[in-house]
Amino acid sequence: MSKVSIMIADDHCLMRQGLKQILELDDELVVIGQASDGNEAIKKGIEKAPDVILLDINMPKINGIEALRRLKESGIKSKIIILTIHDDKEYLEETIKIGADGYVLKDADSDTLVTAIKEVNDGKIYIQQSLTTLLIKGYKTEDEYNENLKKESLTKREFDVIKLIAEGLNNREIGERLCISEKTVKNHVSNIFKKLNVTDRIQAAIFAFKNNIKRI
Repeated sequence: MSKVSIMIADDHCLMRQGLKQILELDDELVVIGQASDGNEAIKKGIEKAPDVILLDINMPKINGIEALRRLKESGIKSKIIILTIHDDKEYLEETIKIGADGYVLKDADSDTLVTAIKEVNDGKIYIQQSLTTLLIKGYKTEDEYNENLKKESLTKREFDVIKLIAEGLNNREIGERLCISEKTVKNHVSNIFKKLNVTDRIQAAIFAFKNNIKRI
C-alpha cells in the first residue's frame, strides 16, 4: 500500500521538523515537502501535489487563510488540514467555507493529527472534537421547537443519508453504502437541504452533530 504523502507549511522550523519526525513514526505516512511561508506553501503545494497539506494560519508573506484560498482556486487535489493555535469560531468557519478538509489545534495529541490526516485522505471532513461546539454555535436555529420539527420531517432514508453526510462521504460513496443509485442519493440530499433550510453539506453535517444523529 502506498504511503500518504504530506507537506507541512509552518513558519517555525522546529515545528516542521518535530511534526515530520512524529508523523513518520507511522509507517503509512511520509513527509515529502516543507514550506516556511504562504507563498512557498502555494508554490510547493502545486508542484509536489501531496495527498495532504498541513497549513498553519499565522505565516509570513501570505497568511494561511489566503494560501488556502489560492490553493483551492488552483484546482489541486490535495486535501488541506488547518493546523493552528486558533480555537476561534471565525477562523474555523472561514477556512471551512473556503474548502479546508480538516481543522486541528496544535496542542492536539499526535494520534488526533494522524487520524485527521488519514480521514481527510479518505475523503472525509475532520474537525477536532473539542471544536465541534464552536462550529455548532454558528448555525443555531431560532428555537429548539423548530429544530425538532426539522428533525421529525426527515424520512428514515433521509436519516441514513444525513448520517453519512456527517461522516464526510460524497454522493457516490453514500450510494454504495446504502445500495442505492447516486441519482437517488442526490434527490435525498436535495430534500434534506430543503427540510433543514440549509444550503450545503457542512451545514447539514452540523445539524446532524447538534441533534445527535449518530453514525450508521
